[in-house]
Amino acid sequence: MYSRRVLMLSVVTVAGLAVAACSSLPETGQTVHGNYACGQLDITVSRSENSDLISVDYLDRRVLLKPQVSASGALYVAPGDDQTRFWSKGEKATLTIRGETYPECLQPGELEMPFEARGNEPFWHATLEGSELLITRPFEEQGTQRVPVELKTANRHGREYVAALDDIPIGLTVARQLCEDSMSGAQYPAQVRLKVGSDEYAGCGGDRQRLLRGAVWVVEDLAGKGIIDRSRITVEFLEGNRIAGRASCNRYTGSYQLRGEGIAMGSMASTRMACAPALMNQEEQFLGLLAQVTSVRIGQQGELLLSTPDGDTMRAFQSDQDTP
Repeated sequence: MYSRRVLMLSVVTVAGLAVAACSSLPETGQTVHGNYACGQLDITVSRSENSDLISVDYLDRRVLLKPQVSASGALYVAPGDDQTRFWSKGEKATLTIRGETYPECLQPGELEMPFEARGNEPFWHATLEGSELLITRPFEEQGTQRVPVELKTANRHGREYVAALDDIPIGLTVARQLCEDSMSGAQYPAQVRLKVGSDEYAGCGGDRQRLLRGAVWVVEDLAGKGIIDRSRITVEFLEGNRIAGRASCNRYTGSYQLRGEGIAMGSMASTRMACAPALMNQEEQFLGLLAQVTSVRIGQQGELLLSTPDGDTMRAFQSDQDTP
């Protein structure tokens, strides 16, 4: 069954580190901390008093990083492992663990840039690019127009932007809540409201990948048949449209592509270990279903639902442990 994440830290200790100075680093003695969402991976970054090291806590792990010189922002790297690093600038950051880079890490309420939103009936489209808004208004024959935009409200729940076009006030409000497109059924990580004058329109926005990436999804049900006790099937959506995980006995890897109304799975490859017949049969069933998946959704309990055209569904929940 799905269990709430409990942080039990396995600590990487570091001794005798030579710390490189960097002008963008906080002053010694100052406590630095922040919570970020790297797609589905929640992390906490902190720095103890009287130390230049920072710790990054995620799932059941903690990694300690030391500062490195960076042209901009603040860069921290794991001693002896330059493939594990954290780079931050303002409210955004990038996290790489053992060479795998997670989706852009955002502090609560922050938006990835560019941020794209759309709505239907009537159709509208908006893209935030820093201090500019590219907007296609409902019933507008002039097409997309570019206007300056200002941030009016910022909090942990989202952002509110204001602009003006042809002396008409425009507002764009973004809330970090799961949203479903009214026509395609595709899901997005943010609910968006566009206000043009006195008219208001609803829509969805954000990068759909952020709903999938950053989590180790542990399969708990295969087409209504459950799974074998103490066996493990996982799904991870990785950078570069890659998918990987454990299939019961062997590890597998492949590709995927999000589409307007669903998902398309590419060819899969797996290792060739032999296990008990029951596990091998379960693995064959899982890989067969995965190859046929055309629908991906997040359920009401935060579960991942992968479905085939025949209506067979695999259900998975996020793991509370890191799996190297």
